[in-house]
Amino acid sequence: MAGVISKAPGQIILCPNAESDVGYAMTLAVKEMLEKRGIETIVCPVFEDGSAGAAPRDIVVSKLEDCISSSDMVITFGGDGTILRAARAAAEPGVPILGVNMGGKGFMAELEVGDIELLDAALSGSYSIEHRMMLDVAVTRNEKTLISDFALNDVVIRGDNKVIDLTLYGDGQRITGFSGDGAVIATPTGSTAYSMSAGGPIVEPSAHNIILTPICAHVIEAKSFVLAPERNVSVEIGRRKHNPAYISVDGGDHVGVRETDSISIRKSGRSTKLVRLSERSFYQTVYEKLGALDKTPTII
Repeated sequence: MAGVISKAPGQIILCPNAESDVGYAMTLAVKEMLEKRGIETIVCPVFEDGSAGAAPRDIVVSKLEDCISSSDMVITFGGDGTILRAARAAAEPGVPILGVNMGGKGFMAELEVGDIELLDAALSGSYSIEHRMMLDVAVTRNEKTLISDFALNDVVIRGDNKVIDLTLYGDGQRITGFSGDGAVIATPTGSTAYSMSAGGPIVEPSAHNIILTPICAHVIEAKSFVLAPERNVSVEIGRRKHNPAYISVDGGDHVGVRETDSISIRKSGRSTKLVRLSERSFYQTVYEKLGALDKTPTII
């Protein structure tokens, strides 16, 4: 769902990934553009410790979490990973994110490097907001919280180069069980990431669904499932094999999980707000990013 905005932003965070925006060239160009229009800017690189990294010496940088609540928008310079990093800070205060793709596929980014002139629409307040569903993740062990986190893309449970047994449940009812490399529990936004690579469906990102996709399952019948958003998904690690298993949230740190752990995943009360400036459809983006031979989708 998208809502039209009519208020121009007063303070904008510029969030570069130093590996993509080398020397912060694009960040500095946009910073100059914004400040000429009287908009305050804060540079917050994508580093956990908020360090300057490759930032030019005369640029003052801040930590994203320290500035996010007082800002009206975040502009990221990088790929989808940069947006995922910004989303962790922006979801709670509800600050919208505008992505400039300087990475790989960039499914979530609204702008490519050559589209910077479209920023004028955002600066005048002429843009819309698309709300993206997120997932809450909880792992408990012996009644103690091991993980309490949230994801925009996915939660991945997999083995350490060895097969693991998994059973997945929806509201306590068994959905599927298999031996394999693991499983991806994704949002529609994450359906074009690891889930798709593992054979899962592509789901419109504005939808609200939970997608379960096996990773290299050792059974012919193992399929993806698209669940209603209100389902509470739980994952049970099998007892037949004692191979190590790990869980990661949005590609973050891998945390070891055991067969006795309680793993629960459900729709979050948080959402990620993405700024939309163009009329380009999701289907056009899929054709462009996935390198289809026929770049023009057929309309039936």
